[in-house]
Amino acid sequence: MTLTQGQTGTADEAPVRATVGPYRSGALREPLRAPVPMGRDPEAVELYGPVFGVTEVTPLDADLTRQHVGDPHGERITVSGKVLDRSGRPVSGQLVEIWQANASGRYAHRRDQHAAPLDPHFTGAGRCLTDAEGRYAFTTIRPGAYPWGNHENAWRPAHIHFSLFGRAFTQRLVTQMYFPGDPLLAYDPILHTVTDQAARDRLVAAYDPELSVRNWSLGYRWDIVLDGPAATLPDPEVTA
Repeated sequence: MTLTQGQTGTADEAPVRATVGPYRSGALREPLRAPVPMGRDPEAVELYGPVFGVTEVTPLDADLTRQHVGDPHGERITVSGKVLDRSGRPVSGQLVEIWQANASGRYAHRRDQHAAPLDPHFTGAGRCLTDAEGRYAFTTIRPGAYPWGNHENAWRPAHIHFSLFGRAFTQRLVTQMYFPGDPLLAYDPILHTVTDQAARDRLVAAYDPELSVRNWSLGYRWDIVLDGPAATLPDPEVTA
């Protein structure tokens, strides 16, 4: 997708977001206290954060279909785009992490008790570093929808979780990418915590045949803006 299809809100210009009633657990996620200042030396926190670089992130980390002995079940897809700052400039060397459910809509996590099969050949987690043009790319499986206990017969649309650290670990952005044409988008209370339609649209990737790999995967494009008036909004499950 492009910047003209997206969200608003930044790390230094906090987006105004009202709690949406239908998202019942959102009330439990609302901050009850004022932000805690970093102290006299806000850069000191960087000394205690995780460290990553080109030697820690390998090409295999970005291909979630090749991390096990066998092939995972489901529709193979390629997801790619650019990480940009508020001026549209690419952010290179950016750590991008993803996690998702498998094709049946189940996470490889002990807390997920959804009555759908686990895939022994799909863990659902990957990472990569953006290149000099701010580009990232993942090969994965299109995730399935899954039920959740928010309301009667509630189902979450297919989505992929993204985590980005910006230019510092204190600038971390966690968000979700959705798929075009999904009928569940209109019924998802989490997505609709973003009250602006244009902002919601920027959370939806665009099918891009140029990213499709012949006889291998369908391509989706999704750009991410870290800050500024066209920034990609954070995940309300994490920040609400």
